[in-house]
This record gives sequence, structure tokens and C-alpha cells, in this order.
Amino acid sequence: MYLHLGQDVLVREKDVIAILDLETTTTISRITKDFLKTMETEGFVKDVSPGALPKSFVICSNDKQSMVYITNISAKALLGRVSGDTGVKLKFKESEANG
Repeated sequence: MYLHLGQDVLVREKDVIAILDLETTTTISRITKDFLKTMETEGFVKDVSPGALPKSFVICSNDKQSMVYITNISAKALLGRVSGDTGVKLKFKESEANG
């Protein structure tokens, strides 16, 4: 199965390591900010939402390379697109899950 990230970009679900909310993870963790900066410097970040407000990022890896995709689709919406056959999971705060 494939996961649509926007701008005609599809990734194999089995290559998805994590789907993360951009605002939450970068405001809480300096490690996440440093990771994203390093990946961008090394050329492993692809923005699939040019001109739009980025909402989440997806970390993917396969035998050939690792890549981070920045997308304007929320992490919750992306998780809803993932089939039940993968190990991809996303944890939300209780208020987000109910509202």
C-alpha cells in the first residue's frame, strides 16, 4: 500500500517510520529541531507542500535512502490514510482524540 503525502508524492507504507506533528514536536524537543536541521543540511528533506503552512513531517527509510517529507496534511489525517497492515502508530493527547 502507498501513503499519499501531497503534491503527487506517494511513499510505500512499509517505508514509513514515523508521522509527526510539526508544531508539537519542534516546540517541545530541541533534538527534533536538530534532527530536522541536519536532515535538511544533508539534502534528505523534501517539502511536498510548497506555499502552504506545513503541519507534519513523515520520516521514511528503505534500502536505498532515508527521507523526511514536510507536508501540509495533518498527522492525524495521514494516520487515517494508513492501512492497518503497518506498524505506523500515532499518539494524540486525549483532547485531540475526542475533539
